[in-house]
Amino acid sequence: MRKLFGTDGVRGTANTHPMTAEMALRIGAAVGRYFRRDATGVHRVVIGKDTRLSGYMLENALTAGLTSTGMNVLLLGPVPTPAVGLMTRSMRADLGVMISASHNPAEDNGIKFFGPDGYKLSDQAEIEIERLIDEGVRPAQAQNIGRARRVDDARFRYGERVKSSLPRDVSLDGLKVVVDCANGAAHRTAPEVLWELGADVVPVGIAPNGKNINLNCGSTKPQLAAETVVAHGADVGICLDGDADRVVVIDESGQVADGDQLMALLATAWKKSGQLKGDALVATVMSNLGLERHLTAQGLRLERTAVGDRYVVERMREGGFNLGGEQSGHIVMSDYATTGDGLMAGLHFLAEMVLSGRKASDLSKQFETVPQLLKNVRYSSDQTPLEVQSVQAAIADAEARLNGQGRLLIRKSGTEPLIRVMAECEDDGLLCQVVDSIVAEVEAAAG
Repeated sequence: MRKLFGTDGVRGTANTHPMTAEMALRIGAAVGRYFRRDATGVHRVVIGKDTRLSGYMLENALTAGLTSTGMNVLLLGPVPTPAVGLMTRSMRADLGVMISASHNPAEDNGIKFFGPDGYKLSDQAEIEIERLIDEGVRPAQAQNIGRARRVDDARFRYGERVKSSLPRDVSLDGLKVVVDCANGAAHRTAPEVLWELGADVVPVGIAPNGKNINLNCGSTKPQLAAETVVAHGADVGICLDGDADRVVVIDESGQVADGDQLMALLATAWKKSGQLKGDALVATVMSNLGLERHLTAQGLRLERTAVGDRYVVERMREGGFNLGGEQSGHIVMSDYATTGDGLMAGLHFLAEMVLSGRKASDLSKQFETVPQLLKNVRYSSDQTPLEVQSVQAAIADAEARLNGQGRLLIRKSGTEPLIRVMAECEDDGLLCQVVDSIVAEVEAAAG
């Protein structure tokens, strides 16, 4: 069992455990030792970050821990998370590190890791790193301490890779595109890439100050982008999160389409063009039942995994599939990237608009969703509300009431101290009743 790592690295409130400078130094030393188990040759690590104020603190602490074990550190500065996966592999690094809490508020931060192949670490690797953190590691000898240097053109390298994923005959000339960068890691890259491809760009969320990442903007709060699309008469909106690994799409009328709709579009298009491998899409248990029905009607399968884009990627690699993602907007296109890439997925939606000549509203509504309700309950880290008997009884009662009419999913968030209560059911009244009954018991158990 992992104690420190969640579904996407280590995460928490900045300057409180485990997101302290002291812990980041220990994590850096442990992960440096793990990836430098042989003392021969040159060992390097790339570090990227988003725009959070605490990123400076954690970047310096991680660098100290890594160099203390003999790792050479290449600092990329603010770049999207997928850029770290890309550059870990292209720069032949032993390790990639992204300092980001993704869609979380500015006071949070996190540390994500990529192996030398550019993919996120396995559960087993994270367990071993936790053991090294607990035990402590021996530092390198004085003459073997690593160096650190900055890489000034990281975002340009990433931008070129993203553009190269589109067919050469696709131009965005004539498209007016609103792009919401969430005051995050893509605040310069995303508008530049869209402009270079010919779009008339209307950027929002491009003024980070260290404290406003994801604040009333970005993929989790797309209202600002939707209003901007309508106000400017734009053709489409692309809404990223703080580290640009997820996206939602906004049509010309301001309607928001989530990752399920985008995955349905890409799966259908790739099936027609012969690009889709295995006649399957990989998604998590959170994806809507309507997506599964839509794919089945197209002669395709939906392979479900646990929540977390790295579990999606693991299943894609196991099964030889090349398209997957999450309802939240992580879209993984493994022909081009090693992890979820919001900007790349957004560009492929725009490419479908260009190639089909259809409006965003025609493409962003691929299927009718089954009514789905998700509510979150916050709890303290020392509590275990799901183990309380009254909560378990409420869950059992809800399952009995659904009785094959829908789906129920109760889980702890892997990135925040939240219990997520989700249900799907064609009967809206029953849907609300079962979710609210469980939420009430979880709230009581959490005080």
